Amino acid sequence: MSSHRIRMSAAAITAVVALPLSLGAFAPQAFADNAASSPSSTPSPFGPGCSSLPHSGKGSATGMSKERVATAAANNPKLTKLALALKDAGLTAKLNDAKHITVFAPTNAAFDKISKMQLAGLLKDKAQLKKVLTYHVVDKTITPSELPNGSFKTLQGSMLKTSGSGTSFKVNDRAKIVCGDIKTANATVYLVDTVLMPPS
Repeated sequence: MSSHRIRMSAAAITAVVALPLSLGAFAPQAFADNAASSPSSTPSPFGPGCSSLPHSGKGSATGMSKERVATAAANNPKLTKLALALKDAGLTAKLNDAKHITVFAPTNAAFDKISKMQLAGLLKDKAQLKKVLTYHVVDKTITPSELPNGSFKTLQGSMLKTSGSGTSFKVNDRAKIVCGDIKTANATVYLVDTVLMPPS
């Protein structure tokens, strides 16, 4: 084989090897660009009551996701009574310091179902108030897929049950989840329309 042909063959081999290497150099950047442009897979809250949440700001689903759960509740106009009850029970810091918890959060409308006399008595009895509120908290993340036939031990110590399908769920067969799967910085929140009472 002539030296001219040898030089031509060597040049061809070099070009073939260089091509995938040069393409490989662009691959990480292309992957990064695709990852940056892909939409977030974060699920949205569900339920008929979600539409009444603020659309922006601290009380919105986006705003709540940036705050610890008790603080997020205090900034949500539907949960102001719960936030005050947590403060009276001395639970604000405890819930804010917790990790990966789930809170079945009674709305203001839920507290309004309790008679004024009963509510006043509950708020004065710190031990009982703490018992009731911790019955709404589970020390794990509960996903929507676990709700159809769920049974969970609460921080109070008793069990609560969830049931339903699709986007329609109940807790203990009486409290409806009006807006579920709201994320905060340290918790998953399900708004319920009734205050849950632990077994006596």
